[in-house]
Amino acid sequence: MRALATVAITLCLVAQASARTAATRMEGTKVMPTTEDIRAVAPVLEKYAKGVVLGDLWKRPGLSARDRSIVTVAALIARDQTVELPYYLNVALDSGVKPAEISEIITHLAFYTGWANAIDAVPATRDVFKSRNIGADQLPPASGPQLPLDGAAESQRATRVGQQFGQITPSLVQYTTDVLFRDLWLRPGLAPRDRSLVTVSALVATGQVAQITYHLNRAMDNGLTKEEAGEVVGHLAFYAGWPNAFSAAAVVKEVIEKRPR
Repeated sequence: MRALATVAITLCLVAQASARTAATRMEGTKVMPTTEDIRAVAPVLEKYAKGVVLGDLWKRPGLSARDRSIVTVAALIARDQTVELPYYLNVALDSGVKPAEISEIITHLAFYTGWANAIDAVPATRDVFKSRNIGADQLPPASGPQLPLDGAAESQRATRVGQQFGQITPSLVQYTTDVLFRDLWLRPGLAPRDRSLVTVSALVATGQVAQITYHLNRAMDNGLTKEEAGEVVGHLAFYAGWPNAFSAAAVVKEVIEKRPR
């Protein structure tokens, strides 16, 4: 009897664990509401979605559809809003974003918005890749040749950060140098301009205005124009909210005005 009771308890625990795993998977791949679902709850929201977001915003000439896709996917991952992620991942792929670039975006955002947010993007992305027959051969390798390092600029950055924070948090300074700027940022699977675009989008989307100045300057050094920078903020007003957009707008304005013309 005791053995049977032990087996029963074990089976019960296994069932509970399976249920938790299934629930976790369901939560990671939430289904995006249909147009009918939205209309049944908020018909005005449907009107804005069709008429303003898809009917106007995505057609503005200041950013290409590919760039808008990168900005949107970055914002959704940064804010851990995975419901719409499958839809916009498909838009991104249709707009010319490569599977390898999507893989790099997710990896990059693990550092700039937190590990869990990147992991939460995996189930939806896995399903989209599977539906489009995207295999490992289309993804970037874990290691390999890197982009050239701007030694002078990196040395200045590392020295400045080390002087500011080396005594307070040496681990942060070390990982910032060794992992971020001398490894992650040098991965060739995502062009420096696009990597900067992802970073700036994530910072705006999460209200991290203190970091925008450095990364927007870096983005513009990497080829992002001032017109494109302005469009990023306008685009993200819809995907991250007006307060975050206006908080970023003041910083973007200051950066643009201080840059050499």
